[in-house]
Amino acid sequence: MNDLVSVVMPAYNCEKYITDSINSVIKQTYTNWELIVIEDCSRDNTLNVINDLQLLDNRIRVYKNSENSGVSKTRNKGIAEAKGDWIAFLDSDDLWEENKLDVQMQYAKKNNANFLFTGVRYIDENGEDYKGIFNVPEKVNYKGLLKQNVISCSSVFVKKSFFSDIQMENDNIHEDFCVWLKILRIEDYACGINEPLLIYRISRNSKSGNKIKSLKMAYRTYRYVGINPIKAWYLMFFYIIKNVKKYKNIFK
Repeated sequence: MNDLVSVVMPAYNCEKYITDSINSVIKQTYTNWELIVIEDCSRDNTLNVINDLQLLDNRIRVYKNSENSGVSKTRNKGIAEAKGDWIAFLDSDDLWEENKLDVQMQYAKKNNANFLFTGVRYIDENGEDYKGIFNVPEKVNYKGLLKQNVISCSSVFVKKSFFSDIQMENDNIHEDFCVWLKILRIEDYACGINEPLLIYRISRNSKSGNKIKSLKMAYRTYRYVGINPIKAWYLMFFYIIKNVKKYKNIFK
């Protein structure tokens, strides 16, 4: 029997986009999944939208936080509720290509891989494509990831067992980047599938849309994982150069 994949989706003030995101899960060619949506006390109509979508597919489970908790705690709650051996993350404004889970599961089984990610293509707030895509390496280890976070959260496909000792924490840093670094301290490398199976939405309010905020969070992430200030600034040099090249390619 195919392994169960638990898809974790935090939801906050995302009524405009979440229907498309959830539908991209429903359309997956790999069908043995559960979608865990955690509603984080939105101020818009998000909860009603996801409750309606839940009626369309019994693989969707919806939870509501008792208070606004932020993305880290919300993802942790989703992981705790997960029944599958595999975790896939999908943010509520991003989308997947229909074969995303299928390709990753096949790769994982063939290569005995525990931590996978994919290439990315990008859309704007209105769903219009940017021309560039983000190509990813075949493998990345801890040292390589320090110089550039090539692992997009919504592309990740990872064994749940890693989260027995690791959690997402501190929304003032790149909480996902922090977790990938922690995993790669115990796992030799993460495997990249260089196909744009993730469709990432760049919005003005996102961390990707606010470059200064993102850089500050990157520095705080280095410090949070125990890197001293001098080395953190050294790594920031690579982080900035590589990200300038990345976004130059996306917006070309």
